[in-house]
Amino acid sequence: MTANGGKIREQVLALLARKDYRPLTRTDIARELGLTGPQRNAVRKTLRELERAGVIARIRKDRYVLPAEADLVTGKLSIHQVGYGFLASETPGQPDIFIAAENTGTAMNGDRVVVRISRDAPYDRIKGRREGRVIRILERAHDTIVGTLQRSRNFYYVVPDDPRFVHDIYVRGDTDKDLPTRASLGDKVVVRLEAWESRHVNPEGEIIEVLGPATAPGIDMLSIIRKFHLPADFPKDVLDQAERIPDKISPRQLEGREDLRKEFIVTIDPDDARDFDDAIHVEKLANGGWNLGVHIADVAAYVEPGSALDREARRRGNSVYLPDRVIPMLPERLSNGVCSLNPEVDRLTHSAFIHFDKHGVARSARFARSVIRSAHRLTYKQAYAILNSAPRDQLDERLHTAWELASLFQK
Repeated sequence: MTANGGKIREQVLALLARKDYRPLTRTDIARELGLTGPQRNAVRKTLRELERAGVIARIRKDRYVLPAEADLVTGKLSIHQVGYGFLASETPGQPDIFIAAENTGTAMNGDRVVVRISRDAPYDRIKGRREGRVIRILERAHDTIVGTLQRSRNFYYVVPDDPRFVHDIYVRGDTDKDLPTRASLGDKVVVRLEAWESRHVNPEGEIIEVLGPATAPGIDMLSIIRKFHLPADFPKDVLDQAERIPDKISPRQLEGREDLRKEFIVTIDPDDARDFDDAIHVEKLANGGWNLGVHIADVAAYVEPGSALDREARRRGNSVYLPDRVIPMLPERLSNGVCSLNPEVDRLTHSAFIHFDKHGVARSARFARSVIRSAHRLTYKQAYAILNSAPRDQLDERLHTAWELASLFQK
């Protein structure tokens, strides 16, 4: 924001905070502040930014007020599948506001909205929460809906998969040639919402992607990916940064780390696992106690805060495991490569060491940055087979020892 823009912002907020202020339009605000010419454009921009930030609110007849003066609250709307919702206020310490289904307007789950608190609604109707009504949508969380393409006598429409979206969506155009080339009745499609002004009128939309027949193999998973807006491909700058990460650990990266490469450490994962992010080793002591080591891949050692990798990981939040695929939080170069605790290679880790007495009671614990070298990659089936047979080697013995300790926790 320019210095002049900052000054206008201060003037606008000071005006709206005056005790004798009455709601004014943009033009009236500029006139009240004595602003003319290019400064009027700056007022318009400032008001738009303040409204988007939730600092001010626009009410009837395009007049502006401070939210608290008009019982207005800005926040994120979460809608239950039966229709009602709750607003999480952006103001710290404010309780959630209950929104009845008939008061959500055209807002959808996740939208950033402005809600007017209902003064005549009983305060404790829903566990003491206030009630409100959505009066404006500041920002859509998403403008696409996944559903099944259907046709009535005169038009096409899409039945949404999400039960929280109760309106069928009319598809623009009323003939077959108006549809995308590959679209057929019964297909799963992605439709982008267009103008939707009233809850009492079905929204209209445009089909932007045809996923395929609803009953075809794999379409259900693809529908889930689109429905929850799960990211697929990584941006080029993220992939480029991942490719620049070296395969081998440098001497500098080992500084300050506890060297556990001689410990007998193993990973145990499902048969089809591709990334191994945790490993264990268990030792039984002469006094009957145990030492347990749990080792977690040190992903942060490779992801610099604020970098393209870091921003993308924060945006994704976590890896998503579907029956037929994984949508990773990090590129495969990291998730299945340098950050995966593969056997017979050095890997950077964070380790937790817990000492248990002979009764399985934890007596002490410590944590360390470490480097390990996994000795074996076991599957659950392999581990189960070992536990159901007599120990034959060091791997079998260590696994039986680990099971002895685990059995104490089940008592």
